[in-house]
Amino acid sequence: MGKPYCNQARQKKLKAIRRKKMIAQGGRCWYCGLPMWEAEQARARGEAPPRALRCTAEHLHPRGEGGADTADNIVAACLFCNNQRHRRKSPRSPEEHRRHVQQRMAAGRWLATQGATGG
Repeated sequence: MGKPYCNQARQKKLKAIRRKKMIAQGGRCWYCGLPMWEAEQARARGEAPPRALRCTAEHLHPRGEGGADTADNIVAACLFCNNQRHRRKSPRSPEEHRRHVQQRMAAGRWLATQGATGG
């Protein structure tokens, strides 16, 4: 019985941190800088924005490696950047991934060129 409550409390905490980080970052992904959206806001407006740009809570130090659900360990990142970082067998550090993404963006070889933004 305690587990569902703990999970709900954790999700609520993560949602609050993610929202604060998104606002602090001007609504832009920490990695690619593209504008993101929140599921709750999109549903309320009846919108269907590109899934790849949905805002996620990105743990800089992964939970599986001892990272905490704290504001200093979480940034707001789009789903695409978050997933791309963790797809690697040995994920890059957050700083390395950010440099990689920004280099790819500058070369026109990141999210928008893959059709993930819907436009």
